[in-house]
Amino acid sequence: MNGINRRSIIGIVIAVAIVAFSLSPQFRGVYQLPPHLRIIEGETALLTVGFPLTMSIDHEQTLKVESSSDDYSLSRPVALEPLNLGKAVIEFKLFGLIPLRAVEVDVLPSLRLVPGGHSIGVVLHSQGVIVVGQSPVKTDKGQYVNPARDAGMAVGDIIISVNGLPVQSDSQVAELIHASGKEGRPVDIVFKRGDSQNRVSLSPVLCAETKRYRIGLFVRDSAAGVGTLTFYDPRSHTYGALGHIITDSDTNQPIDCNQGKIVLATVSGIQQGRRGQPGEKIGVFIDEDNILGNIRKNSQFGIFGELTGTLPNKFYSEPLPVASMSQVQLGPAQILTVVNGQNIERFDIEIQKINLQEFPEGKGLVIKVTDPRLLEKTGGIVQGMSGSPILQNGKIVGAVTHVFVHDPAKGYGCFIDWMLMESGIISPKPQNTVRNLFTYMPELREKSA
Repeated sequence: MNGINRRSIIGIVIAVAIVAFSLSPQFRGVYQLPPHLRIIEGETALLTVGFPLTMSIDHEQTLKVESSSDDYSLSRPVALEPLNLGKAVIEFKLFGLIPLRAVEVDVLPSLRLVPGGHSIGVVLHSQGVIVVGQSPVKTDKGQYVNPARDAGMAVGDIIISVNGLPVQSDSQVAELIHASGKEGRPVDIVFKRGDSQNRVSLSPVLCAETKRYRIGLFVRDSAAGVGTLTFYDPRSHTYGALGHIITDSDTNQPIDCNQGKIVLATVSGIQQGRRGQPGEKIGVFIDEDNILGNIRKNSQFGIFGELTGTLPNKFYSEPLPVASMSQVQLGPAQILTVVNGQNIERFDIEIQKINLQEFPEGKGLVIKVTDPRLLEKTGGIVQGMSGSPILQNGKIVGAVTHVFVHDPAKGYGCFIDWMLMESGIISPKPQNTVRNLFTYMPELREKSA
C-alpha cells in the first residue's frame, strides 16, 4: 500500500512539474515560434528559450548555432547564423530526451530594396463594374420599379458582361442597357458574387426623369485614392505599396484588379486623428498622365506592379537589406512617410508587440508613434499612411497597415515577408501553408491607415 501511495505521489509530482513547465516562459517561448522560419543570408536570428530545453539541428551545413554550450543547451540566448542557402530543421527537446517542437528554417538569398515613403496616387480599374447601389426607376405612369433587384442582383455584385460583351466601364454598361431597351429586347447580364458567376435576363424600363432605359442600379468601374509606397526592387523594378487590400468604399468588397496605375501625389493637408475618429491625409494627384507604374495585383498585403523608372529616396542613396520576421525586435524603429507636399520624412515609432506568424496575416506588428513631431502634425497614424515602410536597425522590416480607432497613436503593421511573397520577389510558401490568406478580415475597431 505504501508503495502504491509512493508511486501515486511521484506521479502527481511529475504531472505538476509538467504543468508548471508548460506555463513557464521557456515553454511558451518555444510554442510561440511558428513551424516555419525564414532567415535571410547574412542575418542572425536570436532565440531566447531557456533551460531545461536543448536543441539539435539536422543540417549543420546550412545553419550554425552560436552558444556557450556544446550540446546547444538553451540556458541563455543563442544565435542562428546561416552558412549556406537551403533548409534545416531545429528540434527542441525537454532535458534532451522528450521532443517538444520542430521548426523548419529556410535560408534565403540576401535581398536589398529601395525603401519607399513616397506619397502616391492610386487609380484601380476593376474586372467588370461593381454594383454600388440601387435606384428605383420612375416610369411614365409614375410608378417606381427595380428590374435588377427583382431579378436577384444586389450591392457588391460585379457585372462581368452585358449581352455577351465584356464590360469595363460604367458608361459602357449604361449604353448597352439603353440600346437593348430602345430595341425592345431584354438585357442579358453575367455577374460575379463571391466565387460564383450568375446569369440573369431582365427588361430595361424607360426612366421618366432621364428619358433613358435603366434597370435600377448604380455602378462604378474604378477606385482612386492616396497611399504610400513601401519599397521597390532596383533590379526588377517591382514595387509594393499600401500593405492592405483596396476595397470599394461603398460595398467594402475587394476590387478585382483588371488594370491600374500609380502616379505621384502631394499631401496638401492633414485631418488629425482623434480617439474614435481616424485622421486622414488630404492628397492631390500631381499629374495623372505621368504614370509611375502599373498595378498588376491588388492583394491582402497591398498593391504590386512594375515602376516605369526610379524613385530616389533622399535618406538612402543605396538599397537597404531586408529583415525577415525572426529578425524584428521589440523597441525603437522608424517609419518613412510624407505629411507635407512630397517631402519624405523619418519619424520614430516603437514596436510594442510581435506576432510571429506561420500564415500570412496583416497584424504581425503592433506599433506606437513616439515622435512628437508626427503626433503634433497628425495625432498619430492616419489614413493615407498605409504602406509607410517600417525600418529597424538599418533594415526594412514591414509596413504600416491600420490605425487603432480608439488610440490613433497606435496601429498595426505587416511583416515585409508577406509583401515580398505577394510581389513575387521571393517564392511563396506551399499552398497548404497559406490557406488562411483570404480569411483575414479587419476588426471593426481598426481602420486602414
